[in-house]
Amino acid sequence: MSQVATVIQDPASVDAAIQSRFSARAFLPKPVTRETIEGILQVASRAASGTNTQPWKTYVLQGASRDSLVQKVCTAHDAIRDNPALAAEHKEEYDYYPEKWVSPYIDRRRENGWSLYGLLGITKADKDKMHAQHQRNYQFFDAPVGLMFTLDRVMGRGSLVDYGMFLQSIMVAARARGLHTCPQAAWNGFAKIILPHIGAGPDEMLVCGMSLGFADESAPVNSFHTPREPVEQFTRWLE
Repeated sequence: MSQVATVIQDPASVDAAIQSRFSARAFLPKPVTRETIEGILQVASRAASGTNTQPWKTYVLQGASRDSLVQKVCTAHDAIRDNPALAAEHKEEYDYYPEKWVSPYIDRRRENGWSLYGLLGITKADKDKMHAQHQRNYQFFDAPVGLMFTLDRVMGRGSLVDYGMFLQSIMVAARARGLHTCPQAAWNGFAKIILPHIGAGPDEMLVCGMSLGFADESAPVNSFHTPREPVEQFTRWLE
C-alpha cells in the first residue's frame, strides 16, 4: 500500500470513528477474538513516534489472567478504603495530573465527576457507592479484554506524547470494528501489583490500562458523554 497515494474513500467514517469514541464504563461479556485485537494493534502501530522509536509495550489480558488481576487490585483497593494509610504503598510512577489544580481544568474535572456521579445517583455522602463505582475501573468495567501499556524508564517524556498517539489509534481502530474502549489512568497507582502480574521487566513503567470490548448500549452510564470546547476557544489563528 502506498501511504502517499492512498485515497480516503469515506472521510465521514473516519470522522465518525473519532467522534463516537468515548470512555465506555459498561461492557457486554461478548468475547473479542485474538484476530480482532491483533488487527487493532497492527493498525495502531502506525502511530507516529519521535525518530520512529515506537516506545509502546502492550500486554493483553483475557480469561484467567484478567480475572486474577481484577481480584488482586480490587482487594488492594478495598484494603485502602479500610486503612487509608496503605495508600502510601501504592504511588503512581509519574504525575498524570497536576499537583495544584487551576481553572479552567479544575472546573472541567469537577463537571465531569459530578455529572457522572449525578447520572448514577451518587452523592458526596455516598462513600460506599463512590468506592464501588471507582472500583469498576479495576474490573475493566466488565470488558472481556484488559490492556496494560508500559514504557521503558530510560525513555524521555516525549515518549508519553508518542504513547498518546498510539493509544488514540487503538481507540479509533476499535471503533472501526464496532468496539468501544475506556483508557484508564486509574490503574497506575497499583503498578507494584500489575507489573509482576503481567511479566513486565524491572525497567518498565506502567503508562495506563484500557478496557476493550462491546459496549452495553442499555447501561445508563454509557449515555454519559463529556462536552468539548469549541474550536475558537483553543485555537489562535496567525497570519
